[in-house]
Amino acid sequence: MASSKAARVGEEVWKTRIDKVNAELVTLTYGTIVAQLCSDYDSNYGEVNKQLDRMGYNIGMRLVEDFFAKSGTQRCANFRETAETISKIGFKIFLNITPVVTNWTTESKQFSLLFEENPLADFVELPDDGKAQDELWYSNILCGILRGALEMVQMQVEAHFISDILRGDETTEMRITLLRYIEDELPPDDE
Repeated sequence: MASSKAARVGEEVWKTRIDKVNAELVTLTYGTIVAQLCSDYDSNYGEVNKQLDRMGYNIGMRLVEDFFAKSGTQRCANFRETAETISKIGFKIFLNITPVVTNWTTESKQFSLLFEENPLADFVELPDDGKAQDELWYSNILCGILRGALEMVQMQVEAHFISDILRGDETTEMRITLLRYIEDELPPDDE
């Protein structure tokens, strides 16, 4: 699917087929979840990051069905098309944003998503404990969502943030790497 067509599909689905939820409600609810995890894990931000990723993974595994039902898109032909679909349709449908797809590797197995805006991070200040700025990836749930959703369409990926405006960086950038295509596996014979 061409990039401009993907953008049109994302915009049309957002306008006509999506039940809207107040953005501030989503932001505050997510913030409460992150704050509770920080409290539950005594500011062990590595563990908080893992829990956010795990939560996102479970969401992504279920969200992909909703994505296909609402967008009407078909399976992508390659990883580049997948990246454009994620950016221009997936993020548009669920968060009303369109991150920029950039920084492709020569073998087209790795790219970055640059977030000009991140509704999960609105109104957020990281804890001022000397550790959060270096250790907490506040929006890490998004990495898990992509991992879970792409696994459901037979792509095993690694996703992680490499910069975040909340940490004082100039941009918020997520890096996605295609590890392998998952083959359909038949259960072993019972003979």
